[in-house]
Amino acid sequence: MNCWKKARELVFLICRKEELKRDNDLVKQLKSAALSVMNNIAEGFGRISDKEFIRFLDFSEGSAQEVRSITYVLIDLNYIDEKEFRLLQTKVESTRNLVLGLIKYLRNKNK
Repeated sequence: MNCWKKARELVFLICRKEELKRDNDLVKQLKSAALSVMNNIAEGFGRISDKEFIRFLDFSEGSAQEVRSITYVLIDLNYIDEKEFRLLQTKVESTRNLVLGLIKYLRNKNK
């Protein structure tokens, strides 16, 4: 599933950031949100109905928005530079768009 693969790439980008080790609280929140994007996709996929899958995809999309918000804090605190910020923003947006596309597909499939 493409949205899960993109979410996995996002988690990798975040978890490898050495600079984040300076701020344990922020790192926990960021990693938790990024993992939530990926894990809610996986958990929803394992559900019986598309309605339940969509519910978990909605959670995933919300977590992606949280990651996006935290990336602004990262750049404001100079934990990342502009290039890394744009990379994270692009990765979050592409992941989010895939999740939203899957939600749209599942909703239309059941009409």
